[in-house]
Amino acid sequence: MGNDLHFNRERFQRRKNNSVKSSIVLVVLLLVLIGAWIYLSKTAKGKDPQTTETKTNSNMKTVTDFFLTGKNGQQISLAEYKGKVLLIVNTATGCGFTPQYDELEAMYKRLKDKGFEILDIPCNQFGNQTPGTDAEITEFCQLKFGTDFPQFKKSDVNGENELPLYTWLKSQKGFEGFDADNKLTPILEKMFDEKAPGWRETADIKWNFTKFLINRNGEVVARFEPTHPLDKVEAAVTALL
Repeated sequence: MGNDLHFNRERFQRRKNNSVKSSIVLVVLLLVLIGAWIYLSKTAKGKDPQTTETKTNSNMKTVTDFFLTGKNGQQISLAEYKGKVLLIVNTATGCGFTPQYDELEAMYKRLKDKGFEILDIPCNQFGNQTPGTDAEITEFCQLKFGTDFPQFKKSDVNGENELPLYTWLKSQKGFEGFDADNKLTPILEKMFDEKAPGWRETADIKWNFTKFLINRNGEVVARFEPTHPLDKVEAAVTALL
């Protein structure tokens, strides 16, 4: 009798834990879809930044030729990262993919001593999911996820005001599709098809947490969409170290 009671309690606890996990997954899914719907609804009414043609600056050959603006307004040459493997990510604080900060920070801790850096560029272009100031964004990331990798000024990655760095990145690696195994992919594709026809043919950034992998020579070797598993991203990074 006692063993049966203990077994029933364990089975109830497992069901409760599974229910909590399912609820978390559902919340993440809804956040991504709501943000995508808001973003696509706005861009469909006016000029869609996703359809902006990629401009190439022939004088820029590697990532070390570019500058980024720090959170305090100072210009930072990416030549400071010469010889390192880089993962450049456009991030958001209120997106369904925001929990990727946890995995990115874990990856950074494991690999930074081997010559790896993550360059975090917050962006508010996708569903207005990064509304805070640079100071608020940094505080959020450090308190909630303990991030320690370099974070730069909030910037545009598409459109007329996009960073020159992103103009170059997109010219090196265009959009090749969302990950086929991610359950969000068919839903995202359907919404993009309805709201932004031709989106597959543009090189522009589609959503938060798109990642560009740079080798030690400053060359773009891979692009990962936010639906791409982080363990596969880390495997690609590790292969370059």
